[in-house]
Amino acid sequence: MNQKGVTVQDLTDRHDSKYALAVAAARRARQITEGSQALVESTASKPVTIALEEIRHGAISVDVPPIGIK
Repeated sequence: MNQKGVTVQDLTDRHDSKYALAVAAARRARQITEGSQALVESTASKPVTIALEEIRHGAISVDVPPIGIK
């Protein structure tokens, strides 16, 4: 991780889908905004950054939707 926070490269090394990463981070950020405690220690104050750090550390999972028509 660099001084500016979590980079896309940090996350795409483990997860292929940028879409799934964005959805997982947004959902987790909403939970944090609504009062859920952070699952990792973070100096960040923004919920999205905290969520991305949790993904990076493996504290939350990223579900990739199946390929195909729904």
